[in-house]
Amino acid sequence: MRIQKQGLAAIVAVVLAAALAGCGGGGDEGKGGTTPSSKTSAPKGSAKASATPTDTPEQILAQMKGEKGITVTVSEATRDSGGFVTVKGTITNNGTDSFNASNWIGQELAVAKSGASVAGAVLVDPVGKKRYYVLRDTDGICLCTTKLIGIRPEETRPFFAQFPAPPESTTEVEFQLPTMPPAKITIAEG
Repeated sequence: MRIQKQGLAAIVAVVLAAALAGCGGGGDEGKGGTTPSSKTSAPKGSAKASATPTDTPEQILAQMKGEKGITVTVSEATRDSGGFVTVKGTITNNGTDSFNASNWIGQELAVAKSGASVAGAVLVDPVGKKRYYVLRDTDGICLCTTKLIGIRPEETRPFFAQFPAPPESTTEVEFQLPTMPPAKITIAEG
């Protein structure tokens, strides 16, 4: 039984490493991330992608603007054949102080080990009236971006979070993150 758990933990670690590699910052070697583009600010909550060219070719499904100049941009929500939804995007600090995502781990004690992360993120299906929480590995660590500490002013960092997939008929959900306004996003098939 212990060998099976260790094998499963190794598989989860490989999948998590591959997912994190896919969320790489593009070779900025930790020198402050990307510079903010001149995107038009959207009202609090969600914003659909605009046709305006930007520095980065990523699609914008939604933007959430929080306190102290923190902006979370959701660029992708993809359902895969394994029954998971992966949400990807960026966190930008437009404020004047460094930001730590310690309030984003949520209130579940099981994910407290994840530390400053997006472990508290939730997908909400308002039609099906269900909430989908970030998945965890066998050690209770979220399948999401961790170590979100010391995000400097004007710095942008990538994030991802993996959830169990809602039914295939559900394509519109709310992405919620503690302390941030909710954002409506569309799930694409992967």
